This record gives sequence, structure tokens and C-alpha cells, in this order.
Amino acid sequence: MLMIHIKKYYETITNEEIPTKRYDSLEISPVHIHKNKRCHKDAILTLGEELVTYLRNTQMLRVGYSTEPASEQVVAEH
Repeated sequence: MLMIHIKKYYETITNEEIPTKRYDSLEISPVHIHKNKRCHKDAILTLGEELVTYLRNTQMLRVGYSTEPASEQVVAEH
């Protein structure tokens, strides 16, 4: 269910649909409790692969991180 929420969250904030044709073709969702564990595992791995592939191919804004340690003021705020 978490993977579905991640997909829907991304689609909501970006207004882009992530195509998941292979996952959809499996016709299984987290609420299908009658399906066996192997089917759910295959579905999760397929969905994860499609999400990662889409995100890798999307021009995402890179976040820069400083190599300098955080100042005491920032640390104290948390």
C-alpha cells in the first residue's frame, strides 16, 4: 500500500502520471487479500521497478548538499 501512496503522492504534486502498465496487467492490489504471497511480492517488485525507472528518466531537480557541518544554531533549533 505504501508504494501506491508514493505513486499517488508524486502524481499529485507533479501533475504527471507514472505509467505502470506491467503492474496494472498483474491485476493485483494491496487489498486483494485472497491472492498468495508470491503474487503480492511480484506486484510490489514490478511497481517499484516501474516507479524507479520513471523517476530516473525524469528530469528532476538535483538537491545540493553542503559538505560543511551544520552550524550549532541549526542543530539547536531541532
